[in-house]
Amino acid sequence: MKHTVNLTLEQRPEVLERVLRVVRHRGFKVTKMNMSLDSEKVADLDMTVESERAIELLTKQLDKLVDVLSCNASEHRVPERLVS
Repeated sequence: MKHTVNLTLEQRPEVLERVLRVVRHRGFKVTKMNMSLDSEKVADLDMTVESERAIELLTKQLDKLVDVLSCNASEHRVPERLVS
C-alpha cells in the first residue's frame, strides 16, 4: 500500500539522512520525494512510501526525531479516470 508522508523539518545538514534511515529501518520504500525550503530554518518534505506494514510504525518513529517539527500521513490516492 502507498502512503503520502508530509514532514516539517528543522533545516540541518543531517536531517534528510536521519529521516531516510528511519524509513529504511521500518521496512518502507520511498517511491517519490519532494523537499522545499520555507526559510533558512524550516524545510517541508513530502514523500510517497510503499509497504504492506502499517504506516503508524513509521510515523511514530519519525515523530521521535529531534529535527521533525510535524509529521502527517495519508493513504496515497490515485485519481480515478473517467471512462466514457
